[in-house]
Amino acid sequence: MTVKRPTLAQMREMANRFGMSLSDAELLEYSQIIEPYMQAYDRLDAMPDNLPEVRYPRSPGHFPAPSENPLNAWYVKTEVRGAPDGPLRGKRIALKDTICLAGVPMMNGSSIMEGYTPEIDATIVTRLLDAGAVIAGKAHCENFCLSGGSHTNAKGPVHNPWKHGYMAGGSSSGSAVLVATGEVDMAIAGDQGGSIRLPASCCGVYGMKATHGLVPYTGAMPIEQTIDHLGPVTRTVADNALLLEVLAGEDGLDPRQYKPRTYRYTDALGRGAQGLRIGVLKEGFAHPNSESDVDQKVLQAAERFRELGARVEDVSIPEHHMAMDAWTAITLEGLQDGMMWGHSTGSNYRGLFLPSMTDHMAQWRNRADELSHSLKACMFVGEHFQTQYRGRFYGKGQNLMRRANERYLAALQNFDVLLMPTMPVKPQEIPPADCSISLYVQRAFEMVANTAPFNGGLPAMSLPCGLIEGLPIGMMLVGPHYGEMKIYQAAHAFEQSGDWRTG
Repeated sequence: MTVKRPTLAQMREMANRFGMSLSDAELLEYSQIIEPYMQAYDRLDAMPDNLPEVRYPRSPGHFPAPSENPLNAWYVKTEVRGAPDGPLRGKRIALKDTICLAGVPMMNGSSIMEGYTPEIDATIVTRLLDAGAVIAGKAHCENFCLSGGSHTNAKGPVHNPWKHGYMAGGSSSGSAVLVATGEVDMAIAGDQGGSIRLPASCCGVYGMKATHGLVPYTGAMPIEQTIDHLGPVTRTVADNALLLEVLAGEDGLDPRQYKPRTYRYTDALGRGAQGLRIGVLKEGFAHPNSESDVDQKVLQAAERFRELGARVEDVSIPEHHMAMDAWTAITLEGLQDGMMWGHSTGSNYRGLFLPSMTDHMAQWRNRADELSHSLKACMFVGEHFQTQYRGRFYGKGQNLMRRANERYLAALQNFDVLLMPTMPVKPQEIPPADCSISLYVQRAFEMVANTAPFNGGLPAMSLPCGLIEGLPIGMMLVGPHYGEMKIYQAAHAFEQSGDWRTG
């Protein structure tokens, strides 16, 4: 097999992009010089891709009709049975449709990826099946995951299970809906700016974004390596802790992982809140768009912790707002560099690459009009700052995110967890299909002010703490690196103290 050689015109085009002034004779000479390298690519092209083995039999499943998918939460229904026994024996689990399930279609919410079928199982899929789970199918997510609302999927909006016509949260919208409605026992979600926690908040379920790198991201479609997370969404804290036990740990294929520390998270259950130190983060409340009833509902939940014997005190971390700005630069420039121009993979890291995904994603260059308004807005910002400012703000964002983490960790020397609203607002109405671009984009990003800052690496969990106007409200608990045990201890104590639906 041979790969295409660059034509003289292509060599000229590349030279112009590089800012080089070369004659045709010089370009032809360079073509001869690089021929041995081209032959290396010929040999690479003839070799297998060295991908993980797929072990459990499955069928491609089916696309459910509207009658069996009233909230538009499913993309594909299937049934992949794992080991006959294990800690998840018989548990039905839905996967966010960013996660590779070999032989089953995957579209990541976008018409660009529609028609793609991966040939591997993500690491966490193998772990779920080895633990006895049944993969029930793929859950709809937002268009390339670029929305905290649930209105951007190419197949239409995903509806809130508590109130039709309202946001289910994004980007893991379908995952949370399927858990909340009981169609599955558990689900896997992804999170780059709140996409586990926001839908958990909107749908009244539990969503854990663990410490960055604790759960391997191998085999899931990324946005930006330093903020990519996968994690559990469940109806109970106990199920959440159990599922994280199965998911967590190094796989040797994900460069996001750096010797993660794992624990038996179910051991945190039943320890109660007595003596827990809870810091109510001042900057997590009263955002410019915060709704006062949401803030009050979460403050009432904080008071319940005090009644349970926890020490509850206010804490101020002004860098919380700075972390949001740092996340903006990291995410928008990083996604443009890696997800878009890098066709979902990028370069400069060791890890599992899926060439078939790269090839399919590359179609976006000829079909860019099909991208969602929210992704287009992000691309304009990312491209501008990458080209006009040479990526300096991406680097500055990473530096300042470390500074923000230092401040969070300094506060967590005095507290076990920090507490704040998951979202500053209640779930909003899904905008009409013919709404303005401005409203579409506003509804995609108006709720991330508290979630996004913790994609700098710290673990954070959303747990339901009450209802307002018939819609769930989430409270977020944040801990230090690998501090999931204290988060689960606090979350379980709160869950067991009373029915959040009547709180």
